Amino acid sequence: MPAESTPYDTWHLHLPQADGAPPRALRETAEVLGRHRHDLARTDAAARRGEQELIALVDRADPTVGGPTSALTSHGPLANGPWRVIAASTGDRLEAHDAEQALREALGHLPSTDFATGTSANGEAVAVVRHGGDGPFSLSEPWGLLHGCRPDTPLYAGVSTLITRPTALHAALTQARFSLVAARHRAPDVGHVSLAESLTSLEALLAGVPADVRTVFNAQALGPLADGGTASHAMLLETLKVFLAHNCSWARTAEALHLHVNTVHYRIGRVEALTGRDLSRLDHKLDLHAALLSR
Repeated sequence: MPAESTPYDTWHLHLPQADGAPPRALRETAEVLGRHRHDLARTDAAARRGEQELIALVDRADPTVGGPTSALTSHGPLANGPWRVIAASTGDRLEAHDAEQALREALGHLPSTDFATGTSANGEAVAVVRHGGDGPFSLSEPWGLLHGCRPDTPLYAGVSTLITRPTALHAALTQARFSLVAARHRAPDVGHVSLAESLTSLEALLAGVPADVRTVFNAQALGPLADGGTASHAMLLETLKVFLAHNCSWARTAEALHLHVNTVHYRIGRVEALTGRDLSRLDHKLDLHAALLSR
């Protein structure tokens, strides 16, 4: 009994013993439920327009334009905060409306959650969610259910940190978008939900940087070693990776690679010459470590 013809908004009539029900009764029951669903959709239409207006205001860079604060007052308990902002997408395999419907479905499974959803100017599904509980915020369980609706279409979501001021909603959307990119980078084929609170490492931070930007940084930082196209360059990259992983210890790197310490010195010297970096400096170590993580 689809209402808006997306993979995430269809109702199903479940019968534990389907053989015991007359086909005519099933058909009439489905028709009644279908009309009820249609009436619900009409009732929700006005509310959905109000939610889209709120999302449009949050999407604007200037928090004074349109007034997110006043817009929230028409959304009942949602007006009280605190809030999180969520950005979601289906990896460009479905329309933005499908991602919004998926997000609404997921949030509907969370107990005592007030939210408004809409579509941003960038085409993502966006939700403003009231999250006042002390427990952690998680979409893991409903996200697994959504994956079952369309296993061939990965769903991604980025969740902002908790905010307490309506004027911070746009900044929270920026966080959510960054986390969304990180989610797509972490699990490109199966979908993932990434929270802004999970950005606690350099690797997690870089995951939210667009792939083409990481590629440029990698090429600039590693220089001729970036492509690793030759056996000697691949060997130097592996030595650099192990050297950094062992906190730049010559002895432990030599042991891990089954090399003489002098060989490690030689290879690291070649890395420094080709990249123009000095691995005795902390900033240059971080640059090369970030470059390796950006590959």
